Amino acid sequence: MESEAAIFAGAVFSLFGGGLLVWTATCVHNHRPVAHGVRPVPSATLAGVVAVLALAIGTWCFGRL
Repeated sequence: MESEAAIFAGAVFSLFGGGLLVWTATCVHNHRPVAHGVRPVPSATLAGVVAVLALAIGTWCFGRL
């Protein structure tokens, strides 16, 4: 039972982190804002940090199996 929860949590965190990282990279590459109404550099930095943290948590969840 615990392994099913770890698989689900790992998948959710990994998909969210990967999607956010792709979104951020695409916006930065096309010189578009990551978030509307916010300065580009801090928003891209914060989004990148959150994406990497989500991927790290997803990896940690998969490592708990």
